[in-house]
Amino acid sequence: MKLMGQTFELLKKEIVLEWRSKYAFNGILLYIVSTVFVCYISFNLNPGFKGSQGYPIVWNILFWIIMLFASVNAIAKSFLQESKSRLLYYYCIAHPQAIILSKTIYNTLLMGLLSILAFIVYSLFFTNSVNDLLFYFVIVLLGSTSFSTVFTMISAIASKAGNNGTLMAILSFPVIIPVILLLIKVSKAAMDGIDRGLSLGNIGVLLAINVIVIASSLILFPFLWRD
Repeated sequence: MKLMGQTFELLKKEIVLEWRSKYAFNGILLYIVSTVFVCYISFNLNPGFKGSQGYPIVWNILFWIIMLFASVNAIAKSFLQESKSRLLYYYCIAHPQAIILSKTIYNTLLMGLLSILAFIVYSLFFTNSVNDLLFYFVIVLLGSTSFSTVFTMISAIASKAGNNGTLMAILSFPVIIPVILLLIKVSKAAMDGIDRGLSLGNIGVLLAINVIVIASSLILFPFLWRD
């Protein structure tokens, strides 16, 4: 109960700070809208491209590329924005598992909201021909959760190495590549209207990756925190 209470208080702190500044939310939302708009203008220069009707796989892959880089930009600052004095204060009053858990939940909520808005904006600019819209929407939320758990853990590790962005990219590469490939495969099946049961195996793998990453974070972060 003590761990859950600390996690809730730290999560509330993250939400209140973001609500006051709206720095991460507004910045990433601007990035998403501007990136989608630039892609829209670029593809309009090609008369043969008609959104997802012309190249469905391009529509799908482009969406996940945008979400991938939006996640990196949003979550990389999870520990970068924390000063050393504030981290020392957290060290004295909170359990390290409560800190990493609150960061993970906050980033998941933030990316879930941004993913919904990104999908709406993306569908407004490009023709949306997703056959199973509900299933695709669930995959978008699952994808945002996967990005959040992976990049939160990597951000915590990189913060102990001087917030080295290069280190974060290197460490996240082996984990995020299988995730993005699975997301593209499952979301493409939703676009084509393929039976959902055929995608349950891949969804199970994604859920397993999330569980493993969260469990690894809870086990490893206390050791990083003592350093």
